[in-house]
Amino acid sequence: MAARKPYLSKSRLISAWQCAKKLHLEKHHPELGEVSSQTESLFATGNQVGDIAQQLYGTADSVEIAFDFKTMLAETERLIDGGADFPIFEATFRHEGVLIRADVLIPDGDGWHVIEVKASTSVKDYHVLDCAIQDWVLRNSGINVLSISLAHINNQFVYAGDENYDGLLIENELTDEARKLEPAVLDLVAKARDAVTGPMPAIQVGAHCTKPYDCQFQSHCWPSDTEYPISGLGGSRAKLGNFVALGAHDIRDVAAHDLTAATQQWIHRVTVAGEPEVIPGAKKILEALPYPRYYLDFETIGPAVPIWAGTRPYAAVPIQWSCHIEEEGGAIRHEEFLDLSGEPPMRALAEKMIECLGESGPVLMYTSYEKGVINGLIAMFPDLEEPLTKIVNRLYDLHPIVKTHYYHQKMLGSWSIKAVLPAMVPEMSYSGLEGINEGMGASDGFLEAINPETDMVRKLELEEQLLRYCRFDTEAMVAIVRFFTTN
Repeated sequence: MAARKPYLSKSRLISAWQCAKKLHLEKHHPELGEVSSQTESLFATGNQVGDIAQQLYGTADSVEIAFDFKTMLAETERLIDGGADFPIFEATFRHEGVLIRADVLIPDGDGWHVIEVKASTSVKDYHVLDCAIQDWVLRNSGINVLSISLAHINNQFVYAGDENYDGLLIENELTDEARKLEPAVLDLVAKARDAVTGPMPAIQVGAHCTKPYDCQFQSHCWPSDTEYPISGLGGSRAKLGNFVALGAHDIRDVAAHDLTAATQQWIHRVTVAGEPEVIPGAKKILEALPYPRYYLDFETIGPAVPIWAGTRPYAAVPIQWSCHIEEEGGAIRHEEFLDLSGEPPMRALAEKMIECLGESGPVLMYTSYEKGVINGLIAMFPDLEEPLTKIVNRLYDLHPIVKTHYYHQKMLGSWSIKAVLPAMVPEMSYSGLEGINEGMGASDGFLEAINPETDMVRKLELEEQLLRYCRFDTEAMVAIVRFFTTN
């Protein structure tokens, strides 16, 4: 009796395309994976966009096939064989052990138009492969596929606030490109079967670990059982993978002469020495900043599906700010803004910020993100252009100062504020914040807090966490400046 072909989903085939070892681990050792909050947020975004696609392509009689392994194939077959002449969402088919769920099937005469929906803002190479896999399964399941398209987010769409998302998705017809990839699909299916049924593929780490997706098994495959993992050198993942292949696990395992990038040489030198390095000059630069000094940080949301009128998909929409104000002599006070009513907060946020920041004094930020956010507010509220532009002209970025003048081996190649702060000021660390302790968490937390279905106890908990996290960002900047000016 012939061996039964292993079950393969479309997502498993894409995993095999990225890395056969990734698929093997997903099948046999899923417990070794680490799903980040960012990945979970991306899944949620995909579901959101899928819901909008059903609104846009649906009709009064359209049907969604429920996700149930026991019934979804049979239910799809029943509809197709019954002569369905309406859109079907998540229609499910299997061929040669490969199972696919088509986002949208739209009847077109004696055939079907297939639409795959993605939350990205453009067509990627692997999207065409995705469509090719679907087309291959569908046609071999007896479906007359007249055309197959990929619909993705139109990031120029401006939401009018009227629940009408017509124009949010852009369709790209990919039938010819997808069918040219049929030989590649057949090869990929064979590769995936081998990865699932055979031993773990011997694949070295490299650039493929983060493309097209961040692999959940990086902490397993990349050397991590050492004090200063080689990934902390930063730079090309391909080159780092070559070092690992040669036996290097720790930054200190790499020979200095094998590094040509100045930043990597600095990271290596400090790590080998075991002592942080402070380059002279930062103290003089920072002491010259006049008072009062304003330390500003925003939190933003950027949903794929806009929720407020006048906003675009993925645009950074500010929903919160924190500001520590330092007077000459060291006195510090704090102001903040957060509105969890669910109403658009941007206008009130901008006006209160203008009032808080006054007319003079540097406005310190960490990276240029705040500048982009304020420029977005200028575009949103032209009547506030003058005071907001004055604030933009006062912005002062601390990040280049830190990156030029400081490195500690515990930063592991990162000059993010979350890496720098505990190295400079060990008693301060984002890891000590309960609940929300990073930007994506803040965005998700805000959206949960304004959801009418969120109960008051949870809303108050989220409010406390949001305020604490944003406040910690500006406290961190104050601590960094004091580190340089008092040492």
